[in-house]
Amino acid sequence: MRIVFMGTPEFSVPVLEALIDAGHEIAAVYCQPPRPAGRGKKDRPTPVHARAEELGLEVRHPVSLRNAEAQAEFAALNADIGVVVAYGLILPQAILDAPKHGCLNIHASLLPRWRGAAPIHRAIMAGDAETGVCIMQMDAGLDTGDVLLRREIAIGATETTAELHDRLSVLGSDAIVDALAQLPALEREPQPDAGVTYAEKIDKSEAKIDWSAPAEDVDRKIRGLSPFPGAWTEIDGQRVKLLASQLAEGQGAAGTVLDDALTVACGLGAVQLLRLQRAGKGAQDADIFLRGFPLSAGQSL
Repeated sequence: MRIVFMGTPEFSVPVLEALIDAGHEIAAVYCQPPRPAGRGKKDRPTPVHARAEELGLEVRHPVSLRNAEAQAEFAALNADIGVVVAYGLILPQAILDAPKHGCLNIHASLLPRWRGAAPIHRAIMAGDAETGVCIMQMDAGLDTGDVLLRREIAIGATETTAELHDRLSVLGSDAIVDALAQLPALEREPQPDAGVTYAEKIDKSEAKIDWSAPAEDVDRKIRGLSPFPGAWTEIDGQRVKLLASQLAEGQGAAGTVLDDALTVACGLGAVQLLRLQRAGKGAQDADIFLRGFPLSAGQSL
């Protein structure tokens, strides 16, 4: 098929590669514009932009698709279908209607659960036992279109958003290739009204750990916000990011270190911190972190 691919972050790169490997023609790649990044604040192309250029593909990064000129340029590609995954712009109806078979979206949740911006983070933070990807026929609503294909996976007991992100990216790549191969035979499944939840964009204000919360909630927040923005706590006046954890045995005053293995008491139960990061330092496993930042039982976070 002749495809317009629309995606921006690292999550989308394996999907683009899978479409090419499956023999599809990429008419053009749409992504977010380069933005200032790094210490020099120089414009940096997005992961999809960089990979598409390596593959010799035409890259477009309009600021908006709402104007007639951008819509005419899109329609002129004469695409069979649009494949959209974490693109970052709202697609107006003229864009959705331009390809012969419309636009398909790869959404990283089991719709209608976790419509919206941060489905991977929210699934872990809510304690969901499973998640997955849906191939959705896009319409004008926010992730409200009919589902053509869905794939489920279990969420691991210690899995972080970074780890689940990578697994779902691969799952989504396989799913879209299968969906395109079966497209005429796939039945459209309207999303039910029951079970709708919204994955609000993650705000940095959510990231501070409240040690008086139950251990299950603390553990889910640490794993759900890893690596970005990173849950954090203060240790001896320094802000430290907490990037991995697991539930542990123990009890005590909330925020108290219980042993030499970084087990910390919560409002109910305890968590063991597995990976941490001090400001200006790289992420470290707990044993290495403790060599440069010793903590002992009885200290408070």
